[in-house]
Amino acid sequence: MTKISDTSGQDKVLTKTKRSYWRWGIAAAVVVSVFTIAAPMVSQWSSAEASVAAEDLRIATVQRGEFVRDVSIQGRVVAAVSPTLYAPAEGVITYHVDAGDAVEKDQLLAVIDSPELKNQLQQEQATLESLLMDLDRQRIQSKKAALENQKLVDLAQVTLTAADREKRRADAAWEKQAISQIDYEKAQDDLENAKVVHQHAVQDARLNSESLAFDIRSLQLKVDRQQLLVDELQRQVDGLRILSPVAGIVGNREADQKNQVARNQAIIGVVDLSEFEVELGIPESYADDLAIGMAAEINYNGRIHDATLVAVSPEIRENQVVGTVRFSGQSPAGLRQNQRLTTRILLDKKDNVLTLQRGPFLQDSSGTAAYVVRDGVAVRTPIETGSNSLSSIEIIAGLQAGDQVIISDTQRFNGAQSVVINQ
Repeated sequence: MTKISDTSGQDKVLTKTKRSYWRWGIAAAVVVSVFTIAAPMVSQWSSAEASVAAEDLRIATVQRGEFVRDVSIQGRVVAAVSPTLYAPAEGVITYHVDAGDAVEKDQLLAVIDSPELKNQLQQEQATLESLLMDLDRQRIQSKKAALENQKLVDLAQVTLTAADREKRRADAAWEKQAISQIDYEKAQDDLENAKVVHQHAVQDARLNSESLAFDIRSLQLKVDRQQLLVDELQRQVDGLRILSPVAGIVGNREADQKNQVARNQAIIGVVDLSEFEVELGIPESYADDLAIGMAAEINYNGRIHDATLVAVSPEIRENQVVGTVRFSGQSPAGLRQNQRLTTRILLDKKDNVLTLQRGPFLQDSSGTAAYVVRDGVAVRTPIETGSNSLSSIEIIAGLQAGDQVIISDTQRFNGAQSVVINQ
């Protein structure tokens, strides 16, 4: 029987070396280090009051930079210049253009036939001509009266000259005792009488001249008044030809062809397509923040166009304030009346402030707390917020630039002080 040998002859006893001790030492050091690092995390995770999956969260970073407070509204495109023309008088209208026609400035749009207005103009023109004739007649009579007054003054002057000569002759004769005292005194009386007559003739001529000038002035005022009336009627008659005040396209025709229109009735509109504005219905909560001259942005076909807030209604209707925004430069081509465009009004701008993206977390604690993520754990942190915009909020206190904050809904945390985030 053959004896089978075992493997004892192949086994070799190894002696322990220093190298084995070093390996065990390094492994132990690594274990201690890992435990030291992980211990706080494990402690923090163990103290967490809730946990949530990372894919269910939205996290944003606190940043420092420019903060813009704005409001975004759907606006309606309107023409900056879109006059509506009215009938200056009652009559029958005849249109010379159709709705949608392109027109130039001062182009004839329509004509109104108003026999009543034309007849009134002719009557007033006749009255004006009559007054002009009366004025000319009065001027002629004034000249005649002035000549008659001058004649009386001249005759009085001749009488005065003769009386003065007789007085001098009487003085000479009286020195020689050639005339009686009665004749001498009579010469004196005749001179005094001639002086009085001449003086009154001059005064009467002056008063008559002033009276005649007054009569002419009175008639002249009547003529001027009548001329103004005729000019106004002539303007109204000329206004029966309706001309386009701007270059653009014809809007709606408010009356039918050859129809009777009333005075001051709207008859046609013209739209100037060279300049557009955007009319906005702004929520009344922003009313106190609005001011004319604020910068705005209009989004048209994916492009942003600079604009300016040029008008704000002083009243509130249906919880809205009506504002008007005008393009800063040339209006973009292709705009249409009543087209809807998104408009952004820049209400406030601050530099070098902390900002955070807006999110549902603001509903929790009314924006007084946020969950800051550190080492896989979200910690509830008190914060103080400032102004709000559509996309971000201003952080006044509680956070620092670079902090990771949960901006999704945090109400499910039920106010927990710390929440573990499961990757």
